[in-house]
Amino acid sequence: MAASGSLFAGKKRTGSILASAPVDADGNEQDFDVREDEEQNVKLLQTIELLLAAGYFRARIKGLSPFDKVVGGMTWCITTCNVDIDIDLLFQENSTIGQKIALTEKIVAVLPRMKCPHRIEPHQIQGLDFIHIYPVVQWLVKRAIETREELGDYIRKFSVSQFNKYHKTPEDVAFLAVKDKAIGTVSNVKDVYKPERKYRRHDADKLRDEESRVQSTLLEYGRRYGISRSDKEEDDDKSAKKKAAAAGIGGEEGEKTLEELQAEEEKRINMLMSGMSAMGLQEGKLTASTVGSIVGMQSAEIQQIASEYAEKQAEIEQIERSERVGGAQQHKRVTAALEKQIQQAQDRMKEVQSKHDELHRVYKETQEKLREAQARSGRIDEEMEKLAEMETEENQGILQTLKSLVAMNENLKKQEQEFKAHCKEEMTRLKANIEQLKKETNSEMSEDQARAGLIEKQYNADKEKLHKIRLLLARKNREIGGLQRKIDEVPSRAELSQYQRRFVELYNQVASTHKETKQFYTLYNTLDDTKLYLSKEVTLLNSIYDNFSQAMSSAANKEQFLKQFEQIVDGVKTNKSKVERKKQEEKMRRDQLNDTYLDLIEKQRLYFKTVKDFQEECRKNEILLSKMKR
Repeated sequence: MAASGSLFAGKKRTGSILASAPVDADGNEQDFDVREDEEQNVKLLQTIELLLAAGYFRARIKGLSPFDKVVGGMTWCITTCNVDIDIDLLFQENSTIGQKIALTEKIVAVLPRMKCPHRIEPHQIQGLDFIHIYPVVQWLVKRAIETREELGDYIRKFSVSQFNKYHKTPEDVAFLAVKDKAIGTVSNVKDVYKPERKYRRHDADKLRDEESRVQSTLLEYGRRYGISRSDKEEDDDKSAKKKAAAAGIGGEEGEKTLEELQAEEEKRINMLMSGMSAMGLQEGKLTASTVGSIVGMQSAEIQQIASEYAEKQAEIEQIERSERVGGAQQHKRVTAALEKQIQQAQDRMKEVQSKHDELHRVYKETQEKLREAQARSGRIDEEMEKLAEMETEENQGILQTLKSLVAMNENLKKQEQEFKAHCKEEMTRLKANIEQLKKETNSEMSEDQARAGLIEKQYNADKEKLHKIRLLLARKNREIGGLQRKIDEVPSRAELSQYQRRFVELYNQVASTHKETKQFYTLYNTLDDTKLYLSKEVTLLNSIYDNFSQAMSSAANKEQFLKQFEQIVDGVKTNKSKVERKKQEEKMRRDQLNDTYLDLIEKQRLYFKTVKDFQEECRKNEILLSKMKR
């Protein structure tokens, strides 16, 4: 049929390629770009060079057609890109026209999913329009090379990781040999350079602002910082001095202000230091801060002793007032008081003895730790001497890095301890909240039980209602499903159009095969007739040759031979005229069929035009109906 399919065959002319234009739904011929052969050949060579550069070496085979080279290369590039698509791209050389159509349509469908910036149609691939094919192949080759590089990097990393699992390089062996020693040395260095706390503050919770807490923490570890001024403040100060000088005011006031700030900062530091206590004795003397820390730590015991002292003082005053009473009663009271004091002293002695035993045990443990620390300190000193001998300009930077890392590790440990303490406090608070909520919940249980009974009844009723509604919904869904299946059995307009296109393509394929078969039959019949006429001619010539000598022997035979020869020539002329007449009849029949074919094409075009006009009128009718409904 004239309107079949989107594929067309190329017909060569002198210096150009002319593509046969298919007929659209209106019966009009679609126009395509007419390209010069030279430009198409240049683009074909560039496309093949691109595929060879990408690694598709089958494009070098001279026996393959340009379609097989280009479409095979595009299929190979799409497969190399490793794109997740649900399409089977199976390329076969010397495919049939149906397979070529299916393959080109699949390629065109895959390209938008791969986000290809170029658009191409199946008929452009089938018609070998290399001017439109070249950008697509160029993009596919670039994408395939990028994918192959990424895959190569991944495989290289995977192979290196597999090698490291089962094998070791000389550098790894050398590193493992010194690893344990280096770890021990780093741990010793961490112990040596860990920060030492010199003071302790007992009223840290009274510090409200963050700056005071930071400065107090630094003072606890022996770091003291004075007032610092930023560059911006110094610039402001200089500009203020210049303005003051311009106004006639001396610059001594600015300097005095700075001195006052320094004095205030020193006063603040002293105030922070007054609330701290030293961690130990200094040169065998007990400092005031140490006494303050002891008083702060033993405040509860001092209060208890003070209360006991007040009680004893009251008892003594009572005894002095009661001396005027009889000596025996006074003696009994004194004896009872002394016995009570003895009992309290014995109880206190037991407590002190238990504390003494505990402190003695702690003292022994401390002595043991001290000996271990001294031994470790000796080892550290030896290691430090070795490190000092090994220290050079080359590894000095590494040692500085290790020191900074050690300091960072200690800071992180301190932060971890503070975080754990904060978490414990938060857990305690949350547990207390949970207990309080449990108590409040128990008081509301009686009311909740009655409410729960009503809710349970309402829930059962609603559940039964929901069950009935679900049964009704299931019945409706079954009905809807049956109606949906009946609707699906009726093909839509798009499906019918698709079926029509596929039937047209199938008809074209069958028609081309039928035409080719008829041509073969015609060729066979022609050759068979030619063979028959040639065999008759050979037989006639042999007969003439065999009877020629006998016919020339006498005049009567010669005359008879000539008459027979004339009869044979007349028969050949008669057969020739019959064949020519048959040829003329076949030409007339061909012309009639061609005229009929042209009439049918004209009717088909008129049919397509009428269908399009009808569809346009239907669309207008639908628009008018929608406007009327509004």
